Order: sequence, then C-alpha cells, then structure tokens
Amino acid sequence: MTTTVIYDVKGMTCGHCVRAVTGELERLDGVTTVDVDLQTGRVTVTSDAPLPDEAVRDAVDEAGYELAS
Repeated sequence: MTTTVIYDVKGMTCGHCVRAVTGELERLDGVTTVDVDLQTGRVTVTSDAPLPDEAVRDAVDEAGYELAS
C-alpha cells in the first residue's frame, strides 16, 4: 500500500536545504519519492508503507531542520 504524507519543515531557505532534507528522507526504508517545495516548506513523502513519525522527525533533524508540529 503506497502512502503519501505532507510534512511542514522549518528553516529551509535554499537548494542545499532541499538536497539535505531530501537525502536524509530518501534513506528511510520504504521511501520511494521525496518532493520539497522550498516556497511553502512542505515536503511530500511517498513510501511503500506508513512511516513512523519519529523516523521522519529524526531524518529532518539529522539534515539540520525542524519538522513543524
């Protein structure tokens, strides 16, 4: 079952930010696509199964940004 979730990420301002967040999220098991909209700060993640919120939060933190509540 494919799952798509949109997250709000704080602090992204440039292409480097997009690459950092995308790279960390793509490392999560089951992630098939990551689409970052820099203008809105929204990150759309598609995966083979639902992702644990903590795993997504940790990946965004590792990239140096903050997942909005």
